[in-house]
Amino acid sequence: MTTNNSPAPARLSIEVLRPLRTLDPDGPQEDLAWLDEAIGDARVVAIGENAHYNRESYRLRHRLMRYLVERHGFGAYAMESGFVEGRLTDEWIRGGQGRPGNVMANGMTSLMGLWTEMRAHLEWMRQHNLAAAGPVGFYGIDLSGSNVSLLPGLDAVIAYLAHADPEFEMDPRIRETASAFAAPSAFSFSRAIAAYGQLAPEQRDALTAGLADLTARMEGRRLDYRQRTTADAYERALRSLHLTVAIDAIARAMVRGDHASVLFDRDAAIADTVEWILHREERIVLAAHNGHIQRWPAGLPGTPPATTTGMHLADRIGEDYLVIGITNGSGQTLNTGADFYAGKLFTDLEPPRPGSLDALMAASGDGPFATDLRRLPPADTEAVRAISQQRLGTLYCDVSPLDAYDVVVHLPHVTAAEPDDTALANSPHEVQKAFSHRKAAMPPASAGPT
Repeated sequence: MTTNNSPAPARLSIEVLRPLRTLDPDGPQEDLAWLDEAIGDARVVAIGENAHYNRESYRLRHRLMRYLVERHGFGAYAMESGFVEGRLTDEWIRGGQGRPGNVMANGMTSLMGLWTEMRAHLEWMRQHNLAAAGPVGFYGIDLSGSNVSLLPGLDAVIAYLAHADPEFEMDPRIRETASAFAAPSAFSFSRAIAAYGQLAPEQRDALTAGLADLTARMEGRRLDYRQRTTADAYERALRSLHLTVAIDAIARAMVRGDHASVLFDRDAAIADTVEWILHREERIVLAAHNGHIQRWPAGLPGTPPATTTGMHLADRIGEDYLVIGITNGSGQTLNTGADFYAGKLFTDLEPPRPGSLDALMAASGDGPFATDLRRLPPADTEAVRAISQQRLGTLYCDVSPLDAYDVVVHLPHVTAAEPDDTALANSPHEVQKAFSHRKAAMPPASAGPT
């Protein structure tokens, strides 16, 4: 509500809003017809999120992905989760054995798979594949080991070399050093970085040198290894190793306080993985945070802006890359405070800051809706051009929406996703403990849109 002394907030004209009648993935799809024109011939459709673990974001992505698969033949879902671990999820959705709780807990990283909304999405992909309706694959695109542990990628390489080069003996000190700061889950990130910092400098240097030697061996023997195994097995092992090297570089940067390099290195590695997927999949849905997929530099408060995954992909594949950003209004969002590690996973959202992209979208419509920023009339284009900030979780960052996104979807009310008991039962003890603290302190659920 405005007073006589305060101007009405800027808003988009009703003609450019595409209302979403539901977020239910099983609901009718007629209200998504705007996607047909929006995506064109794009090979990568990136769907963002304002923050991780929101119920509405999971459901929106599920719904949009189903439409893109069923109407446009997209064949892969590439998500902000560990690349190495994602192989387990891919095998399961293609009809492999195993229990979904184990897949969700161990086939996805950074707590991404621990939610009932994600379970519904994975089960749909499995059913789609078992019905022979056209294969849909799952790929993790991110660093493995919840972005800090070298062991998943390193062990994948060791297992591959046992077949490709059984006479080769890797220096055991590489894995021993990696084990000294291994993290069982995302809740261990701070402790793992601290443990890495406590290693003697010569240990850290030896680890980096050992990984460089291992990379040189893998790349130098490419033809031999591919002949002894398969091209796919070799390429997966090499990608796993490159991501492991990236984790080591990020750990080194963290210890010396170089947070800018952390952002640069991680997003470049994610972009490399997406490009790797494009060599085997014709069209993919990419699911990651707005801060990764946007075609605009991203930065945390106090750090210089860094090149994003979206900027890399736009540079590499041009118009084949389409970006759908997500804005939120009220509700709950991921807690970025230190008490996150004690189980306070979510915090309340304040109303969007006036002048932000979220405020513009919130003022433009009451329910969920989409708008194509490339097809706005002049007055609406100027309203968007005047925006210079967006909200990511509870933080505000600089942005030029017309450069960063092609389409924006607004979710007026977001809530915490629902933890999946079977996934938690297959998770490390520290994850179970944190979620038990959350459950004990959780307020009554508030109603949101369906």
